[in-house]
Amino acid sequence: MKKTAFFFILLLGLVHNGAVRAADQAEEVLKAIVKIRAVIPEGARTAAILGTEREGHGILFDSRGYILTTGYLIIESESIEVTGPDGKKTKAIFTGYDHATGFGVLQTEAPLEVEPLKLGSAAELKEGAPVLVAGHGGLESAIGARVVARREFAGYWEYILEDAIYTAPAYAQFAGAALIGPDGRLLGVGSLFAQLAVPGVGVLPCNVFIPIDLLRPILEDLISLGHPNKPARPWLGINAEETHGRVFVTRITEGGPAEGAGLKTHDLVLKVNGKPVEGLADFYRKVWAAGSAGVNITLSILEGVEAKEVTVHTGDRNKFLMMKPKKTV
Repeated sequence: MKKTAFFFILLLGLVHNGAVRAADQAEEVLKAIVKIRAVIPEGARTAAILGTEREGHGILFDSRGYILTTGYLIIESESIEVTGPDGKKTKAIFTGYDHATGFGVLQTEAPLEVEPLKLGSAAELKEGAPVLVAGHGGLESAIGARVVARREFAGYWEYILEDAIYTAPAYAQFAGAALIGPDGRLLGVGSLFAQLAVPGVGVLPCNVFIPIDLLRPILEDLISLGHPNKPARPWLGINAEETHGRVFVTRITEGGPAEGAGLKTHDLVLKVNGKPVEGLADFYRKVWAAGSAGVNITLSILEGVEAKEVTVHTGDRNKFLMMKPKKTV
């Protein structure tokens, strides 16, 4: 058993009646964390970036076999295998994915004889709070950590997490890992490795977790529909990065809206529908404020030394990724 995980379990208050019982009860809680292995077709749209074989963790949260994870592990999957705490493997099926939060849900074909992990709330989780970060494998795959920040995260793939949970030390196998609070409930799902600038400290390696509070409003939709039951955000089909407050296009999705409009890598985005862009998050919000997927958006860009306007007929990212993968030669 990892000493750091063990002492954090005691510190968190998950148990109160001695070391032996602490270990036993913690092991029971961590049995709900499973291993996920997904296989994706070579022609899938995300294969080039995310690979065709993806592994990470998931959290059993429902006795019907529903498992919560980070969606990029399972999007476009043709097969999913789940490994339980006893090492037994079972097949699972893709259930749903929410691009706005990053949550993914799958369901095992056979029930797992494990007590599901209860969902908590991260609303009151403050900086400095102790937490347990855990992957599949019991206490040997758990570490004690602390919340080092609660702040906005903007991702290059047209993504904003309004109140992300940053934790340290960094957990190497973060994809789909569980963030567990003092009461043994699930507070978040592991999504990313990040480097956080901390005044007086420097750059701190850490992880970004998706707060579990974002799941409740969309959970039933993910299970019944596969996606939230609301209009999709307009999607450009680009990767973008911010440098000194300026937004540059770093990648164009093949077959996506931006490619069709003639947008190119290295283009500098100046305005969205005539309104100046002030950083990556502001860029995304101005695009999303224009309406639902399918709306036309005019981008003012600088291509080299030439300023011009490009009109993009935005798309629905979910429908794009759910299309039948193209055949490879």
